[in-house]
Amino acid sequence: MPPSWQRWCRGLRDVVFPPLCVHCRGLVEDPEEDGAGFRHLCRRCEGQVAWVKPPHCTTCGHPFFGTVEGERVCVKCEGLAPEFCSGRTATLFKGPVRSLVIELKYHRGLHVLEDVAEIFRRSPHVIEAVRGARLVPVPLHPRKARDRSYNQAELIAGRLAEAAGGDTSVAKLLRRVVDTETQTAFDRAERRRNLKNAFALDPAAPLTRGQLHVLVDDVFTTGSTLNSCAGVLRDAGVENLDVVTLAHG
Repeated sequence: MPPSWQRWCRGLRDVVFPPLCVHCRGLVEDPEEDGAGFRHLCRRCEGQVAWVKPPHCTTCGHPFFGTVEGERVCVKCEGLAPEFCSGRTATLFKGPVRSLVIELKYHRGLHVLEDVAEIFRRSPHVIEAVRGARLVPVPLHPRKARDRSYNQAELIAGRLAEAAGGDTSVAKLLRRVVDTETQTAFDRAERRRNLKNAFALDPAAPLTRGQLHVLVDDVFTTGSTLNSCAGVLRDAGVENLDVVTLAHG
């Protein structure tokens, strides 16, 4: 569909179904005519997005505040022993971004992927880290994928690839072979035990060993899930491996 028709259809949709902010439930007024900008966050809530910019932890991407000297690894990563090289994140998992992620993961809110793409477009330090890479989404177990009908990490990776452009691509290289308990209430040690042998390489996965691979997930919490996935890719021979998340919580 030509861009002019896309704008016309979007405008008609907004008239018939005025977009509501997923965070405060207020009306999103005056969205950008060219389709840029947030469509599911109002201006007030947009101003509450906690953006991450350098300097940040080289392992998990969490921002540093003030002057940074010496080692650029934060206390959140102590004891992680990362299997990947470096990590970056676009925002902190709070306020409006938390509402966006919850809408996507638990309320089938596929419409907020427009705002996910906008977050990445406004995060140049993330874009530069993934341009030309193969983006590997963290997989869901087949049962959970059936229940949800999609994998949010895969959809987020797709929006990130579009924002980065060029030959950035999404490659589903991993499978989740153990239906683990939810990680929400676990500390790092418990998460690590819960995820033992939970992931495996897809037998049909075409590996390009010299290319940069970037694991993609919605939120970096303790890093246990990403690290478990990274270990599988390392064992398969992937050497150049980073991680990126939409948010850090």
